[in-house]
Parts: sequence; structure tokens; C-alpha cells
Amino acid sequence: MAEKEYRLGSHTVYDIKYHLVWVTKYRYKVLQGDLALRTRDVIRQACMAREIKILKGHVSRDHVHLFVSSPPGLSVSQIVQYVKGKSSYVLQQEFPELKRRYWGRHLWARGYFCASSGTVTDEMIKAYIEHQDAPRDDGFKVADEKL
Repeated sequence: MAEKEYRLGSHTVYDIKYHLVWVTKYRYKVLQGDLALRTRDVIRQACMAREIKILKGHVSRDHVHLFVSSPPGLSVSQIVQYVKGKSSYVLQQEFPELKRRYWGRHLWARGYFCASSGTVTDEMIKAYIEHQDAPRDDGFKVADEKL
């Protein structure tokens, strides 16, 4: 079994993961060839700039899947806004055919999908909270401890 990999911040220890998906505007299948490769590179650069670790990713012809580990200071909407905005801007600057197709300067459709991921289920959290005040017998006693 793999050991848990927690990430460290200056005052935090965290494991926050999101599955993100967004589509091209009008679901046009434009992410092919050099454009698809450049899309991957630009998304990697944008994530690195914000200390977002890409655990897995996939660029399809009309959508992008990302599985990322994010610092706690970034909300999901901030992550998606930054990555979509940066990639749209850079790609439209470098590929003039996108400017002709997307004359309104928007490569990506407005919305996105997000699901959080983790190793702890809702039931585990509820059980943990429920048993906070329960006495524990962990085999480590103190001589004057009252039972």
C-alpha cells in the first residue's frame, strides 16, 4: 500500500485534490495536433505558477480533464478561472486560427465540472466527530488517572 503523501505549506499540512473538467466553447473539436500539445504545456505552466500539482491530465479534442492537488489558499473557482483564462489568452495569441473561430475571445465555455477527492469518506468524518468525547482505552495509562 502506498504511503500517504501530504503536501506542506509554511504553516499547513494538506491533501486537497480536485477532478476538474471544462469544455471548449460550442464543443468545437479544436484541441488537436500542435494546439493540443501547446494546451498541455500552457496548463502545466499555469499550474506550476500557483503551486498546483497535476496528478493526472488529459487533453481531448473538445475538453480537458485535470486531477490536481491544490494549496488550501486557493478556491476551486480561483484555480479554474486562472488556468482557463491564462490558457485561453496564450493559445489565442499563438494560434491565429483560434481568433477567427472564437471572435469573442473565449476559447473555453463558461462552466466547469469539479469533484473533490480524498481518502476519507463522509461516514469516516461523521464517526470521528461523533466519538470525540468518548473515553479512550489506548493502553497508555497515567498512574493518578481517575476512571
